[in-house]
Amino acid sequence: GSSISNGAGTSAGAGSSGGTSTSSRSGAYESTGIRSSGGMGRDPSAGGAHPGDAGVWRRIAEEAARWARALAVDAGAPGAAPRAARAPAPAGSRSAVQRASDTPALGAATVPRGGELAACGLLLAFAYPDRIAQRRPDGRYLLRGGRGATFGDSEPLSKSEYIVCAELDDLGRDGRIDLASSLELGDLLQHFAGDIQVEETVEWDREPQTVKSRRRELLGAIVLKDVPSAKPNPELVTQALLRGIASEGLDMLPWTRNARQLQERLVFLHRLNAVLPDYTDEALLASLAEWLGPHLHGMRCRADLQRLPLAGILHDALPWERRREMDEQAPTHFVVPSGSKLPIDYSDAAAPAVAVRLQEMFGLQETPRLGWGRVPLTLHLLSPASRPVQVTRDLASFWRETYFEVKKDLKGRYPKHYWPDDPLTATATHRVRPRP
Repeated sequence: GSSISNGAGTSAGAGSSGGTSTSSRSGAYESTGIRSSGGMGRDPSAGGAHPGDAGVWRRIAEEAARWARALAVDAGAPGAAPRAARAPAPAGSRSAVQRASDTPALGAATVPRGGELAACGLLLAFAYPDRIAQRRPDGRYLLRGGRGATFGDSEPLSKSEYIVCAELDDLGRDGRIDLASSLELGDLLQHFAGDIQVEETVEWDREPQTVKSRRRELLGAIVLKDVPSAKPNPELVTQALLRGIASEGLDMLPWTRNARQLQERLVFLHRLNAVLPDYTDEALLASLAEWLGPHLHGMRCRADLQRLPLAGILHDALPWERRREMDEQAPTHFVVPSGSKLPIDYSDAAAPAVAVRLQEMFGLQETPRLGWGRVPLTLHLLSPASRPVQVTRDLASFWRETYFEVKKDLKGRYPKHYWPDDPLTATATHRVRPRP
């Protein structure tokens, strides 16, 4: 009969009394073809059957059951098999006989790749599905359940991408592999297809500023395949892009002056009335999925985002009555007495402002007010050369107390311009002098 040898290379036949052979305790191992952790193969005395023969698969199923029974007997005997060999299969896993009996068509089409040597590895996989392991880059192995394993000494088998551990201790961070066989990836994909989970990951990649997607096939903790996904789920792409915007910040979006002013107007109104929508950066980031998500279809990178009509998106997110209220209480422009239409700056939500040349304000007695009359418009009064002269939120007080001092200075520097003695009755102009 065949023998089982340990990692040290010592072995004994089925009838021997020496060495560390487990087969000396049970004839159930006699035709399994199991060898040491350096590799597994069929003993010539086991017969000349090839895995392509119809009877080989039945033999594999029978041997799996016999082996499992033998290990169960050994577990109660002196010098029992290693603890990992005695460990019960994980909950929900099927027995070796169940797996083998489920295998369709016991012909050459289902024979393990690599001949009868590979048949031994697949036999072990049926018997111990939880001990299937994948080689890590550092030479250690990752078991299906997530635990590590490693060979104590250098072994030819340690070059195999996939193995099944027949004997494995549970000491230390990584269990020591005492007995194992190689296993082909193709056999895993074919015979454990029902256990393989397909996972699609779609994530924001910060370096290239784009969404990347991958398709992974997992057997427990083991990643069998990890390839780019050609057609990722569009919804997952949108969610990943939203996460990217949230992590990078709103500066990723194409902010035009109109878009930014719209945001600032709404922030100004929300400060006065908390019932109105909150358009601060923090609030917009927290609600990206609601106001921006529907506009991201087909987009997956920062360059795609530059096509967004951001001002229109922010505007359309408001109900009609809120748009009307915004236009009335936080207008985009202020028409000064001279007729010029000047933009209002809402960057300071507490003090919206407009910059205007002093001559264009003649005739206006009171400071304009915004936000239901609660906030005076800050006036940055300028010289004819658009240089700052005075900043005020009380125009009436400026006319009474400050204008005449300012007039003397400006009249000396701009003698050709119009500087009336009574600014409240004078004609406002954006020219040097008003037309007659």
